[in-house]
Amino acid sequence: MESIITARGLAKSYNSLRAVDGIDFEIKTGECFGFLGPNGAGKTTVMKIIYCFLPPDEGEVKVFDIDVKKEPWRIKSRIGVLPQHENLDPDLSVMENLVVYARYFDIGKNASVPIAWEMLEFAEIKEKADVNILKLSGGMKRRLQLARALMNYPELLVLDEPTTGLDPHSRHTVWDKLNQLKEQGTTLLLTTHYMEEAEALCDRVAIMDRGKIVATDSPKKLMERHGGNLEHVYLTLTGRPLEA
Repeated sequence: MESIITARGLAKSYNSLRAVDGIDFEIKTGECFGFLGPNGAGKTTVMKIIYCFLPPDEGEVKVFDIDVKKEPWRIKSRIGVLPQHENLDPDLSVMENLVVYARYFDIGKNASVPIAWEMLEFAEIKEKADVNILKLSGGMKRRLQLARALMNYPELLVLDEPTTGLDPHSRHTVWDKLNQLKEQGTTLLLTTHYMEEAEALCDRVAIMDRGKIVATDSPKKLMERHGGNLEHVYLTLTGRPLEA
C-alpha cells in the first residue's frame, strides 16, 4: 500500500513553546489514521501543517508526494478539511454554503449545485437545503461541514476533532458517514481525544504527548500490548491520564 503522507523530523514552535517536537510518521492510502491525545498535545498543529495552513519550522512533510512548503496549492486542491470549530457562513442557507465554498476549487454554480445535492443527500440533510444555518442543530451543522469538505471529491479528508460537542446519536451518525467514505476509498486523517472514536474508526493511531509521538499501531494491538482500553494505554505510556 502506497503512502499518501510522509513526515520526517517535523517540528513547529510558537515562540518558546515547541508544539510539535521532531516527529516521524507515515500514512497509507485508504486507511483511517488518527492522532490521539489531550488538548495541547500537538495534534491540531500537525493537521494544519498537513493541509498547508501552517508551514513547518523543521523537517519535511509530503502529501501526495508533494512538499507542503513548495506547492501547497496542488495539495489543497485534492483534500477536504473539517476544522475543529464551526465556521459556516451564518448569512447563507445550507445550499448556499456549499455552492459558495465550491468556488475555491473553481467549480462554477452550474456544476456545484448537483454536487451539493449529492453531498446533502449523503449527509442526510437534504431537506434543510433552503434553511439558514442558524436554525440547524449542532449535529446538522457538523454534517453540513462534512458535506462541504466533500465538495471537491477529495482523495484525503482531514478531520480535526470531528465529533466534539455532539450528542451520542449525532456522534454515531458522523462515524457511520466516515466509515462509508473509507469503504469508498477515501483516506481519512483525524484527531480525537475520544477513545471510543479512535477504536470505532481508526486502522492505526499515533498517541501524542507534549509534541511527541509515543506510540503508533492499531488500537487493538496497543490495547493487547499494554492491557486495558486506549485510555489505559495512554496512562501507561505517558504516566498521566488523557484528560490532563
